[in-house]
Amino acid sequence: MKTVDFSLDGKVALVTGASRGIGEAIATTLAEYGAQVVLVSRKPDALKHVAEKIENAGGAALPIACHMGKPDQMGELFKTIKENCGRLDILVNNAATNPYFGDMLSADEGVWNKTNDVNLKGPFFMIQHAARMMIETGGGSIVNVASVNGVSPALFQGIYSITKAGLISMTKAYAQELAGVNIRVNALLPGLTETKFSAALFSNEDIYKYAIGKIPMNRHAQPMEMAGAVLYLVSDAASFTTGACIACDGGMLI
Repeated sequence: MKTVDFSLDGKVALVTGASRGIGEAIATTLAEYGAQVVLVSRKPDALKHVAEKIENAGGAALPIACHMGKPDQMGELFKTIKENCGRLDILVNNAATNPYFGDMLSADEGVWNKTNDVNLKGPFFMIQHAARMMIETGGGSIVNVASVNGVSPALFQGIYSITKAGLISMTKAYAQELAGVNIRVNALLPGLTETKFSAALFSNEDIYKYAIGKIPMNRHAQPMEMAGAVLYLVSDAASFTTGACIACDGGMLI
């Protein structure tokens, strides 16, 4: 028997924003370690290639469409999980949006509302639904994908940074409240990672150079470099870890 257990055999994991980037990397990794993975995104067609990748490797995947900015859709999502999987052991709140790249003085209310709806309101109510289901089976593990921007706000990403700071605080608040029912809540804080989501940073040479200049490792990350930390946090290897915020940032926050 292994002393440190990363196995997820028999567990059901829900990953939001699973169609690409960090979410896809997390979903395929959890499946590789034995979890049945519920893949969630706004558009079901976007999840097909991830589900096929998992199934072709011998894993189990269930793609479901749900918009994280619309809590009224979440009840149906968890009803479907209950009917098809019977339980939920892991939630990874990865879905996020950053519709505005610019100074905060020029931002309008629509941008503020959209960013907060997906990045804060969505995870809050996802945790509510997930925790209630986890309590029925004795507990579980939740990971919120925040950002280093939640600790150190990034240039032209003020609103996004504010929501990620809120998600870090939400992580700690839920960790404290749910510890007594055996539900651990932690956060991943990715640094600069090459995804479609961060394309605006990579397309501007000056901003990219500025961002890389703040990273001691002098490079950006690939999505799969985030997955190992999440695997640790959701597995029994992290059985005494809750309320933690793990930065995978090449040393940016040192």
